[in-house]
Amino acid sequence: MQMEHFPPIMFAGLVIIMLIGFPVAFSLAALGLASGFYAIEMGWFPAAFMGNLPISIFSILNNELLLAIPFFTFMGTILEKCGLAEDMLDSMGQLFGPMRGGVGYSVIIVGFILGAITGTVAGQVIAMALISLPVMMKYNYNMRYATGVLAASGTITQLVPPSLVLVVLADQLGRPVGDMYKGAWGPSLMQVGMFALYTFLLTRVKPNYLPGIPVSERTLNGWALWKKCLRGIVPSAILIFTVLGSMGGLPFQNHAIATPTEAGAMGVVGAMILAAMSKRLSKALIWEAMAGTMRLTAMVVFILIGSRVFSQVFQGVDGAKWVEHLLTGLPGGQTGFLIVVNVFVFFLAFFLDFFEIAFIIVPMLAPVADKMGIDLIWFGVLLCVNLQTSFMHPPFGFALFYLRGIADTLFKDKRIPRPVLSNDIYLGAIPWVIMQIILVVIVIFVPQSVTMFLDEKIDVDVDKVVIEMPVEEPAPGMELKPGELPMPKEGEPVDEAAADKAAEKAADDEQKKIDELFKK
Repeated sequence: MQMEHFPPIMFAGLVIIMLIGFPVAFSLAALGLASGFYAIEMGWFPAAFMGNLPISIFSILNNELLLAIPFFTFMGTILEKCGLAEDMLDSMGQLFGPMRGGVGYSVIIVGFILGAITGTVAGQVIAMALISLPVMMKYNYNMRYATGVLAASGTITQLVPPSLVLVVLADQLGRPVGDMYKGAWGPSLMQVGMFALYTFLLTRVKPNYLPGIPVSERTLNGWALWKKCLRGIVPSAILIFTVLGSMGGLPFQNHAIATPTEAGAMGVVGAMILAAMSKRLSKALIWEAMAGTMRLTAMVVFILIGSRVFSQVFQGVDGAKWVEHLLTGLPGGQTGFLIVVNVFVFFLAFFLDFFEIAFIIVPMLAPVADKMGIDLIWFGVLLCVNLQTSFMHPPFGFALFYLRGIADTLFKDKRIPRPVLSNDIYLGAIPWVIMQIILVVIVIFVPQSVTMFLDEKIDVDVDKVVIEMPVEEPAPGMELKPGELPMPKEGEPVDEAAADKAAEKAADDEQKKIDELFKK
């Protein structure tokens, strides 16, 4: 077998082991090691090449940027468990409830705010379903709309800064996390706007699908209601601006005063303060948050190690060249490349978690995108928009699984009058997945939706750069004597006539000084 035929075989093996269901971190490492030993046996690279693996793996564990993942996870888990979501949904639901689709609007808005402070899909979907699903069913909201808006609003968290997906993509693409966050603001706001617009149109086309809640059902009115809304929104907004602002992740911000890891640490402190303000901070809460953070961090590290073993061997057999030749030959240039990649990632997300796609697939695609002149911030945000659909479509739409589980729990606890059918959950997700796909198309064809908040690039023409050296004053005692010429610069021609004249003048001056001394 020739070496150029081996990368496609490795890639086919990668697809197979990801589909068999065995933990991808270990199966990926096994495939990489087996392929590496085979490559050594065939003489494609020396055994010493595999000896670099421990150094390569240690460089992963020494990556300070990835330390932001446990900090942001810990922050999100504390905020998820401290009841902030329930308080915000209750107050927002009462505020917007009387208008048609009011509960839907409140779910979308709270989903956006929670996405900016928690970053966890599971906690967000569960918390919003616990509060809003019984209310929607009580006032006869269309069941497919209710399940769809709850699941979709939970997945917004994957796109809204400070998303963990964006941190991982920034690391894999070699770009600043702050720039990735600034690029994600445009699509995330567009996503919220599309969800709200769909809700508004549905209230006009099918007004009986989204009825208003009677004002008499409010438990709070006037300033008391606004006070409860602000009590949840204002501290959350302060935490968002503190964390994102410190790392330069807000639109039109040019400077950062903290690294993502330091910003994550500040976020943890802020989350604990918010939990303490709501009188829900306890040892049990902290322990639960620490355990969840440990599990997620361990999973990320093992996936990283497995993907590094595979990618090193893949690079050793010129797999990067194979991928580059495969993708650069696509018709349509940049647009054709982005369409094919996003279709591939969309279907791959049917079976893989976003961490697995980010650590395994993105390193193969990023060098090709960079060579084609694609802005990697734009490319990363585009992939993030695409990856949020992985929580919404079968067979492994985790947001739908979470909703299925919490709906069964609510029915067993007799908090909803009838069970929620799986058919309603899956069919209800279709319009929202279509809106997410429309956003992917918009980002592909309108890159300004990502780049409008980024700093303008300064193009420098190297051929026109002029370096001016400052003229230094001579040190004391080193001044030029009368008639003395400065030393010529390197490569500068010497004026011999001027030099002779200066030498004669210097000699005459010296002779005059000697004559004066004799006279004295």
